[in-house]
Amino acid sequence: MFVDARAPLHAPKQEIALLANAVNLLVPTETNDGEFHGPSIEEFFPGPLLFEGSPFEISRITLVQFIAVAALLLVFWAGTRRMRVVPGRFQSLVEMGLDLVRVNVADDLLGKKDGKRFLPILTTIFFMVLFMNITGIIPFLNIAGTSVIGVPLVLAVVSYVTFIYAGIKESPKNFFKNSLFPAGVPWPVYIIVTPIELISTFIIRPVTLTLRLLMNMVVGHLLLVLFFAATQFFVFQLGGWYALLGAGSLAFGLAFTVFEILVAVLQAYVFTLLTAVYIQLAVAEEH
Repeated sequence: MFVDARAPLHAPKQEIALLANAVNLLVPTETNDGEFHGPSIEEFFPGPLLFEGSPFEISRITLVQFIAVAALLLVFWAGTRRMRVVPGRFQSLVEMGLDLVRVNVADDLLGKKDGKRFLPILTTIFFMVLFMNITGIIPFLNIAGTSVIGVPLVLAVVSYVTFIYAGIKESPKNFFKNSLFPAGVPWPVYIIVTPIELISTFIIRPVTLTLRLLMNMVVGHLLLVLFFAATQFFVFQLGGWYALLGAGSLAFGLAFTVFEILVAVLQAYVFTLLTAVYIQLAVAEEH
């Protein structure tokens, strides 16, 4: 709906109403007027399903996050409850996932000693992000658990705290000094270098980790909804020759579904890899 110019509004309310109109123009919401309306950002703020108004309120996305965690626990329980020297297919699949993190991330970046120390948290981050991401293409779930800022932010904070812990543990006295005052830089230059290091090392890192994961999942969901909503509109509402356009949008939707699987895995890997890189920088010899 558009704002009635004759309605008396206070300044804050008017700004909110104008912003809502702008969003409505850019990302139209679904109505029953017979016209096509694309996906809205409001999909990431669904209404409550259970315990409305309480601190334990559960929305659709919260439920998806619970399902992803339950599936993750079930997979690892089923894959490790009867370990064998000659693994079966399911155990082999779980071990392949664990080896991906251990060999290609932990050992490769941190070495055997530090890799073993931080392997549990790196493995947890990888599989949690992966399972939260993959719900975006599972029928009847159709949204990633990482598509709201809570989960990416918590994981970024965990990564950030681990990075700080690793640096302080390795060099309690010199970690912050070496991070903010790199060796070999003339003292006058520290006036410029130190603020840059403070912002890039201790502020930008958790922000970029959060936003990279969040934005990829949000955009992926909006694209999939757009293509499949267009298919439904062309085939079932317009019909006739427009069904050919529906076939095209369906093909694009299926192609982007495969692409979204790749993005889900890649974002889990990148998040874990960057966490390992930050830890490696924290435990470097100059610290």
